[in-house]
Amino acid sequence: MAFKVNYNQQRAERNRAKQAKKEAKLREREEEAARRKAEREQVHGASPDAPVAETPDPETPAGGTDGTP
Repeated sequence: MAFKVNYNQQRAERNRAKQAKKEAKLREREEEAARRKAEREQVHGASPDAPVAETPDPETPAGGTDGTP
């Protein structure tokens, strides 16, 4: 005798497959964006939105501007 059809299980399998497909597509998009960003930074040097590292001013005391060591 054949098993009774389990629609909830079939639906869960379809939903899992759909979610896995979405995640794979998102992962591919993120990898592509990261590749383009790395390529752009390589061509143009540092990215314009990257924070600029400040060099310490040799005339200011090492403890800071409030005079504490």
